[in-house]
Amino acid sequence: MVTARWTVLVAAALVFGLGAPSGVRAQSEEKMHLLVLGGSDFFAHDAVSHAMFTMAKVGERSGLFDVRFRTDMELVSKAKLKGNRKNLDYFDAVMFYTQGDLEIGEAEKADLMRFVKEDGKGILVAHSGTDSFRETWPEYIEMVGGAFVNHPWHQEVRVRVEDGSHPISRHFPRTFAITDEIYQLNRYSRDKVRVLLSMDPSTVDLTKKGVRREDRDFALAWVKEFGNGRVFTCVLGHRNEVWDDPGIQKMWLEAFRWAVGITDGETGALPLPTDDD
Repeated sequence: MVTARWTVLVAAALVFGLGAPSGVRAQSEEKMHLLVLGGSDFFAHDAVSHAMFTMAKVGERSGLFDVRFRTDMELVSKAKLKGNRKNLDYFDAVMFYTQGDLEIGEAEKADLMRFVKEDGKGILVAHSGTDSFRETWPEYIEMVGGAFVNHPWHQEVRVRVEDGSHPISRHFPRTFAITDEIYQLNRYSRDKVRVLLSMDPSTVDLTKKGVRREDRDFALAWVKEFGNGRVFTCVLGHRNEVWDDPGIQKMWLEAFRWAVGITDGETGALPLPTDDD
């Protein structure tokens, strides 16, 4: 998927990483483009605007991509739009920090599926992006890899890094602590995704009301292929402090790189860790 138009940019971004100043792009003026969709008429997390701003900073500091923000689905289309509005063909990836059912037509749904499955573009999903279109768009949930059910815990938990070699997760230590709202999922199957991060269930009260996963599989971040495209989903991100974490920002940068094909990483399923792992 890497093309000559941004080979120099890719090389610079890979060398300098997240902390690189925008000046590393002196040899090329063309960035990649990320469409960030946030919130909905139903509900918007307080962290949505902070997450959008953070993604813009990540893109600027790396020199790799710019960001366009929307709280509607107007640009999720391959049709020619009025004025200078950019349609899906302009973007290299789309990020969902949405919630509930957003207004979108059947033609536009088909356009997004073509964007990923046929064009081979990237999809990034944050936190309540798994709580979007749960009952109205089954193919979206299939693409994302799981759907929000509830959040039994909002506390500090221990995160297990299940894949320490994947470019998205290899910068993390083997385990680390994070405080956030922890989602429980359904329509998620470990054998259909590659889990990168999961919650250590020994760090929470599994008898708490609403806990439903008897398999103790609480995935926090995963990757999957969807047609020709790539999808990264991370259910963390309820709190501003999570987005301020340098390791999390690095994760999203590497997720963008992986989703657009700059880096490669395995997508085959991993077994559920045991207590001895």
